[in-house]
Amino acid sequence: MSLSLIQLRVFVTAAQCGSFTAAAKQLHMSQPTVSETIRRVEQRYGTPLFVRGSKRLILTAPGEELMPLAEQTLASADGADRALRAVTGLQGGVASIGLLRNAKFYAMADLLTSFHARYPNVRLRVIGVNSADVADLVRDGDLEAGLVVLPVDTRELSVTPLLQDEVLYATSDPARTRPVSLEDMAEASLILYDAHAGWRDPTRRQLAERALLRGLSLTPRIEVEQVDTALELVAAGAGETVVSRAVSESSIAPAGVRYLPLQEPLYDTVALIQKESAILSPATRELARLARATLTDFRPTSADPSGVGGRRQ
Repeated sequence: MSLSLIQLRVFVTAAQCGSFTAAAKQLHMSQPTVSETIRRVEQRYGTPLFVRGSKRLILTAPGEELMPLAEQTLASADGADRALRAVTGLQGGVASIGLLRNAKFYAMADLLTSFHARYPNVRLRVIGVNSADVADLVRDGDLEAGLVVLPVDTRELSVTPLLQDEVLYATSDPARTRPVSLEDMAEASLILYDAHAGWRDPTRRQLAERALLRGLSLTPRIEVEQVDTALELVAAGAGETVVSRAVSESSIAPAGVRYLPLQEPLYDTVALIQKESAILSPATRELARLARATLTDFRPTSADPSGVGGRRQ
């Protein structure tokens, strides 16, 4: 059996204090307990650690040899204790999460600001990419958790749906007044965003699957990366796009763009994902809890019968 941390701490404290009595006071132990602890170590190894002088304890050669090793061991143990206490008490650690590309339209920026204000010593690692990429990062272990729009590849992932948000058709064409069909979309000049993800994007995937069942093809005339760019092009009359209701009611919605429901309603389902059987760190667990609460309370405005949303001319 190796030396225990208690034995090492008693030894180091006695050496630093110079007496068993002073060490006992510092360690909140009785003097006989300190003395007996040292005696047992000396007996076990068959060598004295101290010369018991009349005024002060003096380290022997074996004691001198043990002292720096004991101090190093205790420092490492104390460091480990501080690290665990910091993380479990949310006084440190890292919260890592992936966010769907349009997370800002679901009050996620406010969530991160609030979390940082509440836990200023926790480091935040937040990656905002397309939901398909967030799922890959969580599955590969690069992120602990993620907020995504479904459907994504959920192999090895646990999924908790949190919010449904209706997908609307954005147009500046005054002739469009009725719910939009897939046939309408197949004939339109489509402007689609998330160009890098392409048809891996969850909303695009849903539309593509529906079109396939109808024998239709949805081919974008223009592809861009950001939703605000797509809406600016729609406002300029370059084509039409689809956006979630949260986007249509945000500050980026340009004047002159109208938002119509789809003939066959379509919804973005926002969900929290993490790797199956994985245990989230305390910091990420708390961030995920707050994200769930934020999205559960998020309520997009109900459909506007006029078909006009966002900013008006």
